Amino acid sequence: MLGDNAVHSHQSYPGGDAPGPHPDVDPDADPAPGNLPAQPPGFVGRAHELDLLEELLDGRRLVTLTGVGGVGKSRLALRAAAGPHRARRDGVWWVELSPLRDPGLLTATVAHTVGLSDHSTRPLDEELCAWMADKDLLLVLDTCEHLVAACRHLVGELLQSAPGLTVLVTSREPLGCPGETRVEVRPLPCEGPDSDALALFRARALAATPGNAAAFKDPGRAAIAAEVCRRLDGIPLALELAGARLRRWTLEQLAQRLGARFDMLRDTRAALPPRHRTMRTAIGWSHELCEPVERLLWARLSVFTGDFDLAAARAVCSGGPLPASRVERVLAALVAKSVVLRTEERGAGTRYRLWDTIREYGHDWLTELDEVAAVRDRHAHWYAALGAAAERGWMGPAQVDWYRRMSAEHAQVRTALEHLLGSDPAAALEAAGALWFLWFSCGHVHEGRAFLERALRAAPRTAPAHAAALWALGLTALLQGDMAAARAVGERCVREAARLADPEPELRAAYLRAVAVMMPGDARGALALAGPRARAHHGGRPNGTGWLLCRLATGYALCDLGRFEEAAEEARGLREACTELGERWLRAYADYILAVSALGLGHHGEAARHVRAMLSGKRLLGDRFGIALGLDLLAAAVAALGDGELAARLLGTGHAWWRTVGRPQMGSPSLTALRDQAERQARAAIGDAAYEAAFRGGAAAPTG
Repeated sequence: MLGDNAVHSHQSYPGGDAPGPHPDVDPDADPAPGNLPAQPPGFVGRAHELDLLEELLDGRRLVTLTGVGGVGKSRLALRAAAGPHRARRDGVWWVELSPLRDPGLLTATVAHTVGLSDHSTRPLDEELCAWMADKDLLLVLDTCEHLVAACRHLVGELLQSAPGLTVLVTSREPLGCPGETRVEVRPLPCEGPDSDALALFRARALAATPGNAAAFKDPGRAAIAAEVCRRLDGIPLALELAGARLRRWTLEQLAQRLGARFDMLRDTRAALPPRHRTMRTAIGWSHELCEPVERLLWARLSVFTGDFDLAAARAVCSGGPLPASRVERVLAALVAKSVVLRTEERGAGTRYRLWDTIREYGHDWLTELDEVAAVRDRHAHWYAALGAAAERGWMGPAQVDWYRRMSAEHAQVRTALEHLLGSDPAAALEAAGALWFLWFSCGHVHEGRAFLERALRAAPRTAPAHAAALWALGLTALLQGDMAAARAVGERCVREAARLADPEPELRAAYLRAVAVMMPGDARGALALAGPRARAHHGGRPNGTGWLLCRLATGYALCDLGRFEEAAEEARGLREACTELGERWLRAYADYILAVSALGLGHHGEAARHVRAMLSGKRLLGDRFGIALGLDLLAAAVAALGDGELAARLLGTGHAWWRTVGRPQMGSPSLTALRDQAERQARAAIGDAAYEAAFRGGAAAPTG
């Protein structure tokens, strides 16, 4: 019988990283929820370890895989989590923590991964615990050793709140939570002609050069290969690095040079256990065998947290003996040596990353070169410039592409902002303000508000960066339902805009103030602030962001006032402008206003068509608030058409999506009235019992 905090010894191979979740709003669809990365090819052995994890994950709520870096904790966790018996009602979710440096963003990272895009002002850990309370899911937290205290606290809170939650952790040290079961992941067994270590080394050697097959068929040469595996202690990452060398060397040359390099490079510090020394020595050996320019790129790449693309590598890592024109070729050489991992990500193209242990070694060399500050500065300013480019392109035809790219670069953007807050607060303020669309439109409200508040405190009050950041802060307060703060920030935005010779910030401030008074119920006040007369007074470009946002607020206000023909006219103008720009996010909200107007005028079929168009746009951009909003409206339209069962299912699905937002109907009286009307009509059509059954079925639909 296994006891709590028990220690078990098992083995594995390095794993990959995870894409983020993609929402699906079709209540009839039933895709398996979760976001597990694709299984990398070539998994070797591990049958006994996987059997043990199968048993533990069935009976224990917290299992932690520990072991030396490079031993394969992530790969074992991924294999176990993807097992055929691991499916859970609410999914299996993989949270890659290696790129995360700020413990304060741990909860936001977990919440965003599992599909909680909370828009409330409550502490996010409380919201996550409440959201998890009725869930049946497996949560995998990969690479926790640099966040042990934060993970211990969060995992403890989640396990107390969510009886259906199981957590699988990979870390170089246990979390120390009550009830934690620890499994020590050891290297692959090396003894015998059929050892797992030899099988892995053979697979990597053949991947490097298929002609190496002959070497492993000869008993004498196979014995040399077995000795290489023993020398490397069966550590998978070390075997990977050695196998890559067989592109250039024979097996005999590899064994000879490995022995010589180990004698020269072996780290004999008493503080390091033997396997740690072996791993560090193997990486050092690989480092010594690289060309000088490859070692330089390796060191500079260590500033990246998570994965990155070629353009970023060129911008951040070039300089001195490594011109930008050579970066691609040198990067390819590091990929060939298995120092850098190359992947193809859906929607993000070719990406690169370093294993944690390899990145740590590279960072040590970057410190020796005295380049840490300079390369981190280049990294931060590159991603700040990328954010500014995304902001300029957000309201255009590349909007969906920018959404996907900035989602892929989220970890790097975080790292850049953290660095700029300490090194260049004015640049941090400008960058955080330019990323308003990431905070406001892409579900990172809590994180955005925190970054903006820190930047506004740290940076001098210089316009226009201060005005832009202040407006972005107001947007985050708006989405969180903090209307008092949104109104106060809106007034400050008005004063800031008055000092600038530009109507755009005036229009943006008007939108912020209008929505802040409209959400609690003052539609007339919103119309006075953002309506046609107000826009004409401010001036500006009719296709500018501020003008279009004011048109959106106007459309909402007119609907609330029952002036549906005028609302539809405003929405058609907004939709036409967005279509000319190639923009999708605002255009979907124009479809929403057209749907509300049609519903108010009794054109129920037309309303359903408009809201389906709206939901299509919102799915492209992962706008959880928009999806929840649209599902309520679609339910109202189909209820008015007499389909009570579908309306009930849609209301149930909408309820599930509102839970991921954290504030049902955003506390708006008009949104609540619309939803309640749909429920009344659906109940009247099919009866309470049928309504409840259909609602429960819709509420079970996946939201991730």
